[in-house]
Amino acid sequence: MKKLYPITLSRALSRALSFSSSTSSSAQSTAFPLKHVTKGNFESALAELRRHVAAADFVAIDLEMSGVTSAPWRESFEFDRSDVRYLKVKDSAEKFAVVQFGVCPFRWDSSKLSFIAHPHNFYVFPRQEVPIDGPSYEFLWQTTSIEFLAKYQFDFNACIREGISYLSRGQEEEALRRLSMAYEDELSDTWCNLKEVRDIPINRMADVLFSERIKNTFSEWRDGLLQDRNGGSQLQLNSNDSKQQFQTVFFKMRPALSLTGFTSHQFRLIQMVINKHFRDLSYVRVNGDDLCSQHLVVYTESKDDRGMLMKEVKDENRRVAEMKIQAAIGFRHVIDLLSAEKKLIVGHNCFLDIAHVYSKFVGPLPSAAEEFVSSVNKFFPHIVDTKILLNANHVLQQRMKKSRTSLSSAFALLCPQIAVSAKSTGLTFQQCVQVEVQVDDLRSSNWNSGAKHEAGYDAFMTGCIFVQACSYLGIDFKLHSPSENLAHNEKLCKHVNHLYLSWINGDIIDLSTGNKVAELFGTNYFKKKYLNILFENIVLIWGFPSKLKAREIRECVSKVFGPTSVTSVYHLDETAVFVQFSKREFVSDFLLLKETLEKSDGPISVLHPLAKLLEGGNTRAGNYETYKEICSSPISKVLFANQAEAVGIKWKREAVEPKIAVESKEHSSFWEENAVNNSTKSSEKSKQGKVHNAEKDMLGGNYEIIDSLYAAEVNQIRTKL
Repeated sequence: MKKLYPITLSRALSRALSFSSSTSSSAQSTAFPLKHVTKGNFESALAELRRHVAAADFVAIDLEMSGVTSAPWRESFEFDRSDVRYLKVKDSAEKFAVVQFGVCPFRWDSSKLSFIAHPHNFYVFPRQEVPIDGPSYEFLWQTTSIEFLAKYQFDFNACIREGISYLSRGQEEEALRRLSMAYEDELSDTWCNLKEVRDIPINRMADVLFSERIKNTFSEWRDGLLQDRNGGSQLQLNSNDSKQQFQTVFFKMRPALSLTGFTSHQFRLIQMVINKHFRDLSYVRVNGDDLCSQHLVVYTESKDDRGMLMKEVKDENRRVAEMKIQAAIGFRHVIDLLSAEKKLIVGHNCFLDIAHVYSKFVGPLPSAAEEFVSSVNKFFPHIVDTKILLNANHVLQQRMKKSRTSLSSAFALLCPQIAVSAKSTGLTFQQCVQVEVQVDDLRSSNWNSGAKHEAGYDAFMTGCIFVQACSYLGIDFKLHSPSENLAHNEKLCKHVNHLYLSWINGDIIDLSTGNKVAELFGTNYFKKKYLNILFENIVLIWGFPSKLKAREIRECVSKVFGPTSVTSVYHLDETAVFVQFSKREFVSDFLLLKETLEKSDGPISVLHPLAKLLEGGNTRAGNYETYKEICSSPISKVLFANQAEAVGIKWKREAVEPKIAVESKEHSSFWEENAVNNSTKSSEKSKQGKVHNAEKDMLGGNYEIIDSLYAAEVNQIRTKL
């Protein structure tokens, strides 16, 4: 990633600097900088981008964020169900900021039989330009992300000082709503809150003296106006201080005093004096185009004139406020442009990118994936994930078999004529689709900006991978018509709107329907690898003694439910694990048995194989829905056990109700009491004769009697279901 050049430098100097710092090893490579866009050149760049997007066949995007995961356990796991995986993506998009946004329109040039790419690199920063309900924006920085960006010379100063701010559609609507409410009320403090002014108590002598002085000044000024109208002389302010604080001006064709140098408390006292003592004077505050306001006392000749003045002030302030809101939309104009043009949007492993786009520029993310994809599809009806395309064709799969499918790796392999550094690999592929790059008036068919992992360059690489993948799918761009919507191409359309919800286990979601795609195209790799994950068979356990390892937890549980009862144990972090049982009924059995043991303080509970897991009294457990509930919380503690406690989930009766959810709580309580009583009664006689032997066997390392006794209890509990 190359450092952002100040926009005041000449184009020649910019080219010279970029050439000297280029990472290209080939003299044939043309090096010139990306189109860097900050708030200083945003307006002109946006106008240029509108032309490029309108003419484009597709637009590639890429985002750089301030982080990805707010806690280690919020990373994507093999045991994450698709709805939970969405909740983790939602948490990431809500907590981290977008600091760079790459937009690269691609247009097919039939005369040169090549694509023309226009890479733009936008610096984005969530600066609060207009007052919105709540405090200033807050977001997280992940240290690994900072280090990664710094490694590629990310210009943090340009981002923070010159980054383009934005309002989402939801924020704009809320700001306009609040503005309407403020201006519908004549007493709004936007121009003159007389009600509050009347309620100001004057207890201090300084306030009394100030109010009296102000009253006399306004009386003299008004009397001077009237004398001047009758041929007399106008008021001459006596002191230099008065001249600085009061200046006679004309406002809306009316004589007025401009007030400066007063505190907010003094301005409120001035309003009170005007309202109480003067019927022909009006206090107004006019909001300027900047953050400053103009305070005036205006002479009005009648009640009607006063009403007309206040309406004019109200309308003017509203106009200025609306202009501020429109200006604050900022970078969202780019998103609105992409949405309005309905162009094919291309990303690489871009589900998180799309979630960020929605969260930052549309509105709050929905709580469920189904609602999210439905809403996204309305704004962006055509999205392609290049990571999907790399697995959509047997030839491409073979090409990528010996390489990673990361963006840079795929670019080097599929675009050797474009990625100059890949020429030394010795790989021989089919002829690449030609791509030329144009930035301002500079154009090249062999371009390397030296800006790897800068959003604009990554968007360019994404688009190049897309056109090469399309070629492997059999799309001949030589036959492509400018009027043809590429998203409707019969060889491509079946891959449109299919995004990886998770690359780790091959979850694919269809944005058109909200349905999960059952199989990956042309391969059963993920299906075979993750076929045995059964979420209804999973128990979540947290807060157990820290010394316990996964193997020991498996042993504890297996001694009760049988050697083949546990199929896998998976650590979320050091404080929590997933235990997947071989049978679904073991989930409720385990949760009930755990509750039974915790309520009992007899010797059997102490000697029970689960005692090691329950030691310390802090062990909690729940089914998979408990895990989903914890993941849905906006809280993010570093350790999962602390997260569960912060969310307020400890031991809940709902966690053991998957089989009895249709029954009433009264029946549930009765059933649990009977389960405990029956197990106690049935084993009471047996315990009396076996406890001593059980203790002896336990100490001697023989768990057979204990296991069989509690296996019988578990079976007895199960028969009650």
